[in-house]
Amino acid sequence: MRESDGGQWDDYRFVLAIVRNGTVTAAAQQLGVDHATVIRRIDRLERHLEEKLFHRNISGYTPSEAGRAIATTADAMESAILNGRCAIGRPDAQLSGSVRIGAPDGFGSYFLAPRLLDLVERHPELDIELVATAREFSLSKREADIAVGLHLPERGRTVGRKLTDYSLKLYAAPSYLERFAPIEGRRDLEQHRFISYIEELLYAPQLDYLHQISPRIRARLRSANLNAQLQATVSGLGIAVLPCFMASWRRDLVCVLPDEIVLTRTFWLLMHSDNRHLARIRATSEYIYDLVDREKAMFFA
Repeated sequence: MRESDGGQWDDYRFVLAIVRNGTVTAAAQQLGVDHATVIRRIDRLERHLEEKLFHRNISGYTPSEAGRAIATTADAMESAILNGRCAIGRPDAQLSGSVRIGAPDGFGSYFLAPRLLDLVERHPELDIELVATAREFSLSKREADIAVGLHLPERGRTVGRKLTDYSLKLYAAPSYLERFAPIEGRRDLEQHRFISYIEELLYAPQLDYLHQISPRIRARLRSANLNAQLQATVSGLGIAVLPCFMASWRRDLVCVLPDEIVLTRTFWLLMHSDNRHLARIRATSEYIYDLVDREKAMFFA
């Protein structure tokens, strides 16, 4: 790519808009211009740089390697502009683009998803992709821009910030407790049915709860999905270790041995060191951190 003074934000933002939105029409709508203007600006920039930025085909504009490089540069330029506006007291600076958040299924579905409304309404051009599932996310492979994890990675270019500790306790449905032997102490648990994770599918050792409670406990139902464990517990199938922020408020569950058995784990907010300063990622991560900080009490209920 020929070095030139053509790398101005006013030119590069057209490339970024197409890469983000997928089509010229959508890019034009975001930028507030007509379809022809977008095509004209891209053609002009390609001539100036002597590089093909997009492959034109029936499905639309697909960015070339040079186009992706320009979009990455434009993304950083946009963040610098937004960060500068915030630094001089312009909180109205608008974020745009997408942020993918990877989170454990419990935290992502039960805590985060119901609390994203304010973020989306505050930044109408910001798109949130929430991947709430039981797995670890590779930030180096860009599987997520922000990840909520159960531990800090030992290597790589990941930066982490502690979100909160959280408590887990034993829960069962009233119907289950009525049908089976009373539970007065830890040893009584050995007579009962449990619900837990599939051991060979555990994505983090922090999820191996039952062995910590008693080596004699055996799970009769195993699932890699925490929501499935919760629903099975509510149905009366057995007892499960569940996060308090998911289970403590439910009237269809009873906490078992609440003073004797309490497990503690930690949520970490993780980002790749290369993009953590991008305005949209920084704003989203701060939003999540502030959410947890304001409602920290529910993680220990």
